[in-house]
Amino acid sequence: MKKAVMYGAGNIGRGFIGQLFSMSGYEVVFIDVNPVIVDKLNEDHKYPIKVVSHDTYEEVIIENVRAVNGLNIEEVASEIASADIMATAVGVNVLPKIVKPIAQGLKQRWETGNCSPLNIIICENLLDANHYLEGLIKQELSENERKLFDETIGLVEASIGRMVPVMTTGMQEGNPLKVWVEPYCELPVDKDAFKGEIPEIVNMVPFAPFDFYIQRKLFMHNMGHATTAYLGFLNKNTYIWEACRNSTIKLIALRALQESAIAMSKEHGVPLEKLIDHAEDLIYRFGNRLLGDTVERVGRDPVRKLAENDRLIGAAKLCVKQGVTPVFISLGIAAGYMFAPEKDEFAQKVQDVVKKDGIEKALAQFSNLDGASPIFKYVVDFYNMLKDGISFEDILERAEKIKNK
Repeated sequence: MKKAVMYGAGNIGRGFIGQLFSMSGYEVVFIDVNPVIVDKLNEDHKYPIKVVSHDTYEEVIIENVRAVNGLNIEEVASEIASADIMATAVGVNVLPKIVKPIAQGLKQRWETGNCSPLNIIICENLLDANHYLEGLIKQELSENERKLFDETIGLVEASIGRMVPVMTTGMQEGNPLKVWVEPYCELPVDKDAFKGEIPEIVNMVPFAPFDFYIQRKLFMHNMGHATTAYLGFLNKNTYIWEACRNSTIKLIALRALQESAIAMSKEHGVPLEKLIDHAEDLIYRFGNRLLGDTVERVGRDPVRKLAENDRLIGAAKLCVKQGVTPVFISLGIAAGYMFAPEKDEFAQKVQDVVKKDGIEKALAQFSNLDGASPIFKYVVDFYNMLKDGISFEDILERAEKIKNK
């Protein structure tokens, strides 16, 4: 049986990529530092996934799995040395910590005469994650090993669209391996990054140029999700699905997605109908009650999410570039500057600047926007409307008028 090494046995590792590897006929070897997860995988050699959709669910059993403790460097390296395919889903901050075992595994691979291609699918929420990981790994290699790396190792970026909630003890239902997921199960990957023959993985969609999928995830999925979360926070909602049940919030988020869809269609030459369908599907998926995703989790860290090239500002800038007026995206940005959960230190940092220096200086500091940008005026105007307590319905009406001038 072919072997897939899945670095990271968290929600995405087990609830998405590990599932696809198993469905494609691979033995899946998870690498993780959580001893409870590692021991349970080795005890059961299977785990359940609960696919939840609004008011229905289906349980799927993922088989042919085992695990290695990530602290055992030699064992990890040995698994990588004999792998047929590999993936990472460990989180951006953890990537530097897994580089040495990966490099050691690659060296063992080459030392035993195995110079067959190894493709590593990178499932991390980071732009240019392939270049970042390549730089880290090559620091551990000699000059000759770097040449072998360039010839045989494919670092393949992926766009992770499947939503997997943070698992509570209650959701685990007595099994720490259980993961709840939504039905959406498509894995777009960078077609041009593979070395050798592209492996056949269930639901994997190789696509080139891959920039389209990277931007679609960031400027549609992430942007629409954040907009829903920030408006939901102002509406005193706890869960994303609750925000989606507010017809005005739902319509604002959909209008923002439509703006981004039009800009994306112009930027990449993709049929607009395809992107509008995707926007409507996202809104439907955001409303999945059984996922239990919270407003605070989705909106967390507005310092990052309001940055100039991230989901909201980046989408608005793409709209301006393509001649699309980003009215509703700007409304989402304005709501983001009012996102203030007490336990979110980054949200409090934004609020400190807004209260001390005003929204204008906050936009300059966190989003690199000033009065020369058309986005700036829209955000300031909407921020003041929200701050003055004007209802979402009235703000929506004003936004529609601006849009149709």
